[in-house]
Amino acid sequence: MKISKKFTAVALIAAMALIAGCGGSDKKAAPKANQKVTLKMAAHLPQSHPLVKAMQSLKEKAAQKSNGSIDITIYPAGQLFNDKNMNDALMSGGIDMGLNTVGRWASIVPAMDVFDVPFLFPGYEKVDKAIDNGLGQKLGEQLEKKGVRPLLWADYGFVQYGNNQKTIKVPADFAGLKIRGYSKYSAETIKALGASSVTMGSGEVYMAIQRGTIDGQSSGTTAMRDRKMYEVHKYITITNHASPEFIVAINDKSFNKLSADQQKALNEAAKEVQADIRANAKKEDLKALEDLKAKGAEVYVVPEAELKQWQEATKPVWDKFIKENGKIGQELIDICLKQ
Repeated sequence: MKISKKFTAVALIAAMALIAGCGGSDKKAAPKANQKVTLKMAAHLPQSHPLVKAMQSLKEKAAQKSNGSIDITIYPAGQLFNDKNMNDALMSGGIDMGLNTVGRWASIVPAMDVFDVPFLFPGYEKVDKAIDNGLGQKLGEQLEKKGVRPLLWADYGFVQYGNNQKTIKVPADFAGLKIRGYSKYSAETIKALGASSVTMGSGEVYMAIQRGTIDGQSSGTTAMRDRKMYEVHKYITITNHASPEFIVAINDKSFNKLSADQQKALNEAAKEVQADIRANAKKEDLKALEDLKAKGAEVYVVPEAELKQWQEATKPVWDKFIKENGKIGQELIDICLKQ
């Protein structure tokens, strides 16, 4: 009888060890440092856009710094998800990484709309300083509550107005026009200037202008060029009224499946790419504007001395942002104004 009990005890211990070895334990093993991981990234911008090209640089740098163990597969031009449905996929884990504008994130983190408060940033360097001096941290903390972490803030450059009806020189010229807005406060700005706003995804704009559904749109000069908007609208007005950053974000679970060394490699690669994007943002905007002129676009640059009337016309948008976002809205505005 004693032999039987001893045998049973030994067998039980052996069985428990076997179960643990097969993954029966609740504890998850730490990712191996050199285990290859493939991360899928969605982007709605076209392959030729400077920010998508920068993602190719991120792919290369991450692979190099991780000794080839991180492979980022990029799906541009809405191949997997467009700008409207990408963030839901990112939060649910349907995609590992995404490059999307703060305007689309604002439906989840309303304070992201700060980048679309008109005439808040007087220059490219002011945007970057605001992000580095508190804006990025505060907004990043809000994203992390949704199971997503920002890897880098990508300067998109300033947005302008394009239309197929007439040269817009002053806010009064917007009267009677239907203009596509890319976000809530982009739409609010268009309405404050006197036009009707229509919100739609970026991939729908070309056809909507061509069909006469809308008269124009608001976007950066790089997007206007790369989406061939010069084929459907002739007039461009340079206002530099907003600078809607893009965020390269990663699903928390996707990030946590990386080893500590891989996480470090990805963060380092992201930091380098962010610096590169910042250094090139203004240059890319100006080059795209010259390309648009070469394609026949008629460009009007609002003189600095005339910006006051534009600021006065859109001041209600500032007030609306602060009212709707409360304390954090005022804090973010204050950070931007201090830079």
